[in-house]
Amino acid sequence: MSKKILSNKNNLQVLYEDNHIIIVNKRAGDIVQGDKTGDTPLSDVVKAYIKNKYNKPGNVYLGTVHRLDRPTSGIVIFAKTSKVLPRLNKLFLSKAIKKTYWAVVKQHPLKQEDTLIHWLKKNPKNNKSYTHSKEIKDSKKAILHYKTIKKLDNYILLEIHLETGRHHQIRTQLASIGCPIKGDLKYGFDRSNKDASIHLHARHIEFTHPVKKEQISVIAPLPEDVIWNACL
Repeated sequence: MSKKILSNKNNLQVLYEDNHIIIVNKRAGDIVQGDKTGDTPLSDVVKAYIKNKYNKPGNVYLGTVHRLDRPTSGIVIFAKTSKVLPRLNKLFLSKAIKKTYWAVVKQHPLKQEDTLIHWLKKNPKNNKSYTHSKEIKDSKKAILHYKTIKKLDNYILLEIHLETGRHHQIRTQLASIGCPIKGDLKYGFDRSNKDASIHLHARHIEFTHPVKKEQISVIAPLPEDVIWNACL
């Protein structure tokens, strides 16, 4: 098991690394893969890190296993070999990877803890997902479990476990119960954060290593921020 930070070079915070996988703590604002903005993606930063650390000639292989929304921070897993990528993909598809998120919201949910079940439909025109209580055409079932873990002066800290991984799932499902995430203008919070982040953090991940077969447990430190600091 590993919770040790191995590197913080060039603003890349490596949480776990071996010959097969690398797990990093994404900063809010970073994109996981390249998009139309042309901004340098996190995948390229990780490739450069590997190339430099191991003096690798030529192109470096790196497989993207999953993504986090740009304004979200926290754990992202990459595959270092083409052999391990499909194994990691299979773990995600079979829900064998346990992911825990922390979210800061302003309103206290009606229930201390609950399971939210919705049908989500994405609108690609505004890159936003909408919740529905019943299945509609092109919608996907979304399930998450939340519990209140701390009351701050003006906010509430929720811990979230995902059963499904839908587009903007946590953001839209929490908004649907009147608890939009701090800074998330897209889903109803009243003002943005100065750095355009939202207070959603992929905090913990746990799974059985697809090659070594040992248990991996990684916790991502919170961003340096007054509100996040109050959560500890």
